Amino acid sequence: MEQIHEMSDMFKLLGDKTRLTIVALLKEKELCVCDIVGAVGISQPGVSQHLRKLKDGGLVNEQRKGQWIYYSLSLDDKPYVKELLEYIPSLKEKLENQNHCCD
Repeated sequence: MEQIHEMSDMFKLLGDKTRLTIVALLKEKELCVCDIVGAVGISQPGVSQHLRKLKDGGLVNEQRKGQWIYYSLSLDDKPYVKELLEYIPSLKEKLENQNHCCD
C-alpha cells in the first residue's frame, strides 16, 4: 500500500506541465537553472520553486559546480518513472537551440 501512495505522489508531481517539461529536459542532460528558464520560458524563481518540489519528491538531484548548481534526474529507485519517461517526447532540439548560460 505504501508503494501506491509513493507512486500517487510522484504522478501528482509529474501532473504539472512545467514540472513534466523540466523532467523531460533533465532526461536529456544535467542542467543549471538558467538553462531550464530559457527552455520553459518562466521566471527563475518559478523554475526554482518547481525544482524544489521535484527535489523534495526525490526526482531530482542537485550538485554545485563552482558558482552554479546543476540539476539531474534521480530515478534509480523509481523504475515506473523511468518507464514513463520513455514516452515523453525529446526536448533535445529545444536545448540545442539556446545559448548555455553557465559557462
